[in-house]
Amino acid sequence: MLGGVLLLAWQATRYGNWLVDDAGITFAYARSVAEGSGPVLQPGAEPVEGFSNPTWLLVLVVGKWCGLFDRGTLFGIPDFVVYPKAVALLCCAGILAACYIAARRVSRWPALVTFVTGVVLAAIPSFVIWCFSGLENSLFALAACVLAVRLFLAVLDQRLWTPAVAVTAGAIAAFAALTRPDGLIYLAAYPLVSLILVRRATWLTGLRHVLYSGVAFAIPFGAYLVWRYSEFGRLVANTAVAKHQAIPTVHDLTRAGELVQYAGAPAVIAAVGVVGLALAAPSRWRDGVVALLVPLALAMIAYCVLQPDWMKQFRFATPVWALAAFVVVLSAAELLAKLRTRGRILIALTLVGALIPSGVALADEAESYRADSDVPLCWIALRFGRYFNGYADILDLRQGTLLAPDMGGSSLTSRLRLIDMAGLTESRIADIYAGKDTISLEDYVFEDRKPTFVHTHGDWWRNELTLDPRMARDYHQIQRYQDAAFGVDEDWVRKDVVRDDQQLQQLRQYSSTVLPHLLPDYQKTGACGPVLRPGQTVPR
Repeated sequence: MLGGVLLLAWQATRYGNWLVDDAGITFAYARSVAEGSGPVLQPGAEPVEGFSNPTWLLVLVVGKWCGLFDRGTLFGIPDFVVYPKAVALLCCAGILAACYIAARRVSRWPALVTFVTGVVLAAIPSFVIWCFSGLENSLFALAACVLAVRLFLAVLDQRLWTPAVAVTAGAIAAFAALTRPDGLIYLAAYPLVSLILVRRATWLTGLRHVLYSGVAFAIPFGAYLVWRYSEFGRLVANTAVAKHQAIPTVHDLTRAGELVQYAGAPAVIAAVGVVGLALAAPSRWRDGVVALLVPLALAMIAYCVLQPDWMKQFRFATPVWALAAFVVVLSAAELLAKLRTRGRILIALTLVGALIPSGVALADEAESYRADSDVPLCWIALRFGRYFNGYADILDLRQGTLLAPDMGGSSLTSRLRLIDMAGLTESRIADIYAGKDTISLEDYVFEDRKPTFVHTHGDWWRNELTLDPRMARDYHQIQRYQDAAFGVDEDWVRKDVVRDDQQLQQLRQYSSTVLPHLLPDYQKTGACGPVLRPGQTVPR
């Protein structure tokens, strides 16, 4: 277990201090909750559930209360980097611990099975990147693995239909559902395993315990729903409204092919063959593996039906990698234990031959991502937080608003009231995107909110706002920059807050001095200092 953890830690350090900007949204909510401002993006803002990971939020709040997060540095590194990555490493250790606990019940080599599982996970960039991104992926994968192992052990011990197992399974499923919205699918794990393994003489017993599991899920999850509705006036997170998840279709299941292509078809075929051969003979082991395969299948379905987002490296597949790695390695160990020397050599050579191409391809994926990672939190803190604070200082604004699409680093450093163009933390814009509001985005922005500053880039450029004639009527363009990473990058300021042409030239001079140094530093993700605080500015 220690060897696997060290390998994962080593791989994580290869991405430096990188954290994805979306993680900063939960960081900002954690700061507000810990400091007594409530579940808001910024102190004094309207309560909006702009996060979808309540348990991860709680982990960050506890870290803040304990002085381990959002206070300064730990070991010379910003604690907003160290703390979430350290928690992620503990979660990875928990995943490997669960693997070891299960392996020692059925394998001659539980330590080796655990270590090889760690090696496989460390070799998958998608798993490493998103576990250590600052998001909740590692905690979510841990919940899925603990649930699978709990069911696996219950089947081996012939204790699946006992109140303790049923209640535990329901509670873990609730934890998963409160860690990510798609965790709700794990509520089906216990009923499905029971349905597959139930015998006619015990179906009433199985049904009763499925009800126990449902109640154990409903109590914590239902309590959170009651609090959510009373606090935010919604039954789902605002992020779900903004993304307007489409109704799943059978065609969505074809997205599993994306993961097969990523892992390598030869490796996947070999892995499926190994699992199939290990399950060929009827045994208590085979029933146990069903308890592992059901959560794996649910994780795969969740990945397939979730609406893809803009981030690379399969952000929603983290539980798939963790569960698949353990199932395949455990099956390989079981199969090798049954075979004689010649058969073991044949299986080992087949696996090595299938895995070499995948290993080379995955190493290339890791190198590519290190060179061009998804939007770093630190860069957004500089570009939309501190940089726009400089604009506000030039105009001597005591209050102001900024409409922009990236809220993570911005919410940790901006002294302006933020308006989320993506709608994740802005309920009215989320409703507009979801078609639940009669007002248009342009009318809401130009007639209702009237933001002091507007920023657009990439896919947000040339949208309804920049094409609307009211933009040119009400706003001065401060700068327009063509950038390889973001495409067209524009900043605008309301005309009625600019005193005269001299002040407008000061804004443009500040932009021409500071911005060219920021944009080439897009991938220098650790350069935003030891603390992130509202009001900080970029040195001129």
